[in-house]
Amino acid sequence: MKLKKNVTCIGLFIISVIYILLVKFVDVSSIGPKNSSVGFSHINKLFNNIFSYNPTIYKITEILGYLALLIVAIYGLIGVYQLIKRKSIKKVDREIILLGIFYVVVICLYVLFEKVIINYRPVILEGVLEASFPSSHTLLAICVCGSGVLVNNKIFKDFKYTNIINKIFIALLVLIVIGRLISGVHWLSDILGGVIISITLLYTFNYFLNKK
Repeated sequence: MKLKKNVTCIGLFIISVIYILLVKFVDVSSIGPKNSSVGFSHINKLFNNIFSYNPTIYKITEILGYLALLIVAIYGLIGVYQLIKRKSIKKVDREIILLGIFYVVVICLYVLFEKVIINYRPVILEGVLEASFPSSHTLLAICVCGSGVLVNNKIFKDFKYTNIINKIFIALLVLIVIGRLISGVHWLSDILGGVIISITLLYTFNYFLNKK
């Protein structure tokens, strides 16, 4: 079982890397604003013609993104509370420590893709042509809400509202991803990239979460 999980983690990582390389080098054409180059240009252009920029949906997803950040802050406060009360970081729940490390990894990936540009947005927002791959909101939603569900099932087993909270997390995840998909501020490959990378991160996080 352990070997199978290791192989799955490695396999997902390889798939993520291959997908990133494909987006960067396959069917690249200058279809973006200011003639910016975009991989998978034909399918991305077709999708963008169907779902053009919608400022209302974009603003809604921005607000929902802040709710995801609020979840991060709540777990951070839980960790700080445990640290103060128990007076030792070694006594803070292992799940909360792993969650903090997971958040750091996600942030590092976000910064990396801000520096290593794969695609630019299909629209110019506030006069700036921004990096678009992977969709940071997709990455945020899946990683934060997904890891939240995994952690809740570990540390709040007897809390009668855990199932309701998990359903809220999943609903938030779905709303953000779908909203970002149809808002027109990302190429289709950006959303798919966010999903693939997030699944890889979540599976790896779950592996360490259940490792004795």
